[in-house]
Amino acid sequence: MLVLNLGLCHALAVTTSVYNAFWMTAAAMFILVSSNIFVSIIRKLVPWNVRIPVFMSVTVTFVTVAELTLNAYRPDIYNALGIYLPILAVNCIILGRVEAFASKNGVIVSGLDGLGKGAGFGIVLIVLASLREILGANTFLGYTLIEGFEPASVMIMAPGAFFILGLMLWGMNAISSGERHNIWM
Repeated sequence: MLVLNLGLCHALAVTTSVYNAFWMTAAAMFILVSSNIFVSIIRKLVPWNVRIPVFMSVTVTFVTVAELTLNAYRPDIYNALGIYLPILAVNCIILGRVEAFASKNGVIVSGLDGLGKGAGFGIVLIVLASLREILGANTFLGYTLIEGFEPASVMIMAPGAFFILGLMLWGMNAISSGERHNIWM
């Protein structure tokens, strides 16, 4: 997310609390791993000219499974994630990995790739949500941090999401730039 700037819609929308970010991470990881494994299994059976619609159908199927499961067992989470859960069906991170990696590799490495990409996506979501929740609500996982501290409620709103994400992107670019110019050593 911080390197290719993909999946930013989810990062801005569901990171008002760490709890929401955790559940979006779990859903995305389930969808990534399941889609990668299934596409890897069927990759040699799918004609080249229809691979994208087939891979999208696979992804949409697992998004639907995640959505219906959350709606049945955790309606509070389902409602909190709102429209951003079904939008995972067309998330570039998921479709990109299915097309670029799972369609060309074996089952085990494709599953591990999905796990790794899901973990990376989740780390960004959880760090962003942690910063937003601490600065914007003076809470972490629902627990008040400092009694009497007046939080900057703008951090829970959209401008705060853009500000924190911008700082995270700046940090990532600084790290990448440092690697290219070897300024850290």
